[in-house]
Amino acid sequence: MKIIRTPEAMQKHALDLKRTGRSIGGVPTMGFLHEGHVSLMRLARAQCDVLVVSIFVNPTQFGPNEDLKTYPRDFSRDESLCEQAGVDLLFYPEPTAMYAADASSWIDEASLSGGLCGATRPGHFRGVCTVVAKLFNLMQLDIAVFGEKDAQQLRIIERMVRDLNFPVNILRGPIVREPDGLAMSSRNKYLSAEQREAALCLRRSLDNVEEQFAAGERNTAVLRQTVVDWIASVPGAELDYIEVVDDRSLAAVETIESDTLVALAVKFGAVRLIDNAVLCRSP
Repeated sequence: MKIIRTPEAMQKHALDLKRTGRSIGGVPTMGFLHEGHVSLMRLARAQCDVLVVSIFVNPTQFGPNEDLKTYPRDFSRDESLCEQAGVDLLFYPEPTAMYAADASSWIDEASLSGGLCGATRPGHFRGVCTVVAKLFNLMQLDIAVFGEKDAQQLRIIERMVRDLNFPVNILRGPIVREPDGLAMSSRNKYLSAEQREAALCLRRSLDNVEEQFAAGERNTAVLRQTVVDWIASVPGAELDYIEVVDDRSLAAVETIESDTLVALAVKFGAVRLIDNAVLCRSP
């Protein structure tokens, strides 16, 4: 596995590979990798000639009071996991190399990014779209894999690729969970033992919604209130949001008639976790 540290070297190497006719698949990450990330690598590995993983804690997607400085980092461990997963190229740049001091060009998605996480994290998705576009240019990807846990991010990236004609095929990677149901996340490291137990409320509240839906409930206000009540009953859990939205447009819906995304974010002290489920998924 080759480690590349500069954008210029990454782009040159990728262009050289493309001239030989080899396909490039990639998994953009912020590091502190876990089995969820590895599952995305396996998905990409099976469909490309060359697998590239990027590790970059992108400063432009963090707000002023968020955890940029304390975001968990362990490059040695990440390097080992990437090697085990069959990664060919590991792109690991510095922030100063990725953004010029006077950088002034950004990508804003204007339809899908206003609600859910975008409502409480202004500017977050501008940073996400911009860095992903840069990574697509630098890594020259034919295939990129993103996890379904970050449901809004995934749909925004798909929209950006469509609208700006990126020649990249976006693959969705299923959510990977711990044995007790908690969605894997790099931020789970922050949780105390008590918070870790309390965090199971995300998956359990979604289970409850899915059970109600299977029993015939289609009123989204009823389903939403179920989650509000469940989270309120958990000591130390603070609901950031719970939304029931159209799975494509992310617009709020009152009655479920087609594929519908139930997405929530919950805070445990300074730790913010997200999870989601899709109801009435089409075959």
